[in-house]
Amino acid sequence: MKTNYTLFAFFLLASTLIFSQQQSFSTNIIEKARNIHNSVITIDTHDDISVKNFTKKKNYTQDLKTQVNLPKMDIRGLDVAWFIVYSGQGSLDKDGYEKAFTNAMDKFEAIHRLVEEYAADQIALALSSDDVKRIQRQGKKVAMIGIENAYPIGTNLNNIKLFYELGGRYMSLAHQGHSQFSDSNTGEKDDVWLNNGLSEAGKKAIVEMNRLGMMIDVSHPSKQAFMEMIELSKAPLIASHSSARALCNHSRNLDDEQLLLLKENGGVVQTVAFAGYLNIEKNAAFVKSKTEILEKLAKERNFEILNWEKREGLNENELATYNSEMDKIKVKAKPLLEKASIEFPPVDVADFVDHIDYMVRLIGIDHVGISSDFDGGGGILGWDDASETFNVTLELAVRGYSKKDISKLWGLNLLRVLDEVQEIAEKIRDTEVDK
Repeated sequence: MKTNYTLFAFFLLASTLIFSQQQSFSTNIIEKARNIHNSVITIDTHDDISVKNFTKKKNYTQDLKTQVNLPKMDIRGLDVAWFIVYSGQGSLDKDGYEKAFTNAMDKFEAIHRLVEEYAADQIALALSSDDVKRIQRQGKKVAMIGIENAYPIGTNLNNIKLFYELGGRYMSLAHQGHSQFSDSNTGEKDDVWLNNGLSEAGKKAIVEMNRLGMMIDVSHPSKQAFMEMIELSKAPLIASHSSARALCNHSRNLDDEQLLLLKENGGVVQTVAFAGYLNIEKNAAFVKSKTEILEKLAKERNFEILNWEKREGLNENELATYNSEMDKIKVKAKPLLEKASIEFPPVDVADFVDHIDYMVRLIGIDHVGISSDFDGGGGILGWDDASETFNVTLELAVRGYSKKDISKLWGLNLLRVLDEVQEIAEKIRDTEVDK
């Protein structure tokens, strides 16, 4: 999800101190959680990227102003980041498909530059669960690739194989807006649909993804598309970054019917640390309060605070100038933000784990996982970047989750699904050879 919350990334920074002040855990539980955290594989299934941060001069070996990079992953133990090849939904024509394809290829190439050139000694690309475990044993961080929106595939289904060969191990068939393959959850706003679920091309894409061993991501497609995917897929599905609709009524979340079907299918839902998908009302009050503070300070300096999309449009020098001015505003805003956060508390790790609790009770520990949507709008008080990853483990330990449970939530469930998807793909291909 690419957030439209203009100021979200800014005011969470000032709120992190409040989270630490509010928590008072015993030394024993902190030590227990730390031991668990250091012994499990921590996987975040959704981290957006900008190609601007994958150059020789500026890349993830540096502690950039991104929520994910190698220094932040090192601080509090995030082992595996799924870097996302995201393409916004555009026109369903040749020109739109070509632009989206170019965008996707740029992002694939950026990720490969990181793991093959800039930081080959620190991070490596994994294509399977065995790769994940091997790379981690080597003391490196792990990169994996997810594709958010199949729009760049265009009308050529052979591109699915190309994206798989480039490392893509999951793909969603839609994003914000209906694609040539699937309706999006956004159709709920106006009840206007393009495909009434999956198109014929979408159904063929499901078959091809099963054949290749690419996980099918249901986090953005419509519920009707979800229902058809469940029926058509021969392999388990994943929701790479969704939470429980019963706790937060947003169309990006999964309702109980979907969750129970996902369990029956053998899949996994990766609970997302996106404030607007965890508690709409709480987040809205917080956003309004903080926005007013930051906009007032910005106005005093004749400065415009830009949203994610506008920042993406800045060149390197413009972005550096923008960030420098924004840093000055954040320093001035910090005491005001901390005071306001007492009256209007932000969505935090406790709210996040409430969703984990709910889904574990409903569908079982084997079908729930963890994701952040960092650098795409995700981030909550206590887990606002990769350096705060331990706080999630701590909250789980406080609530009584065992080491075995936490290891499943943090990664083993997702790797189990990946294994099953790849095993089913091998059987499908063996059958084709026999024929």
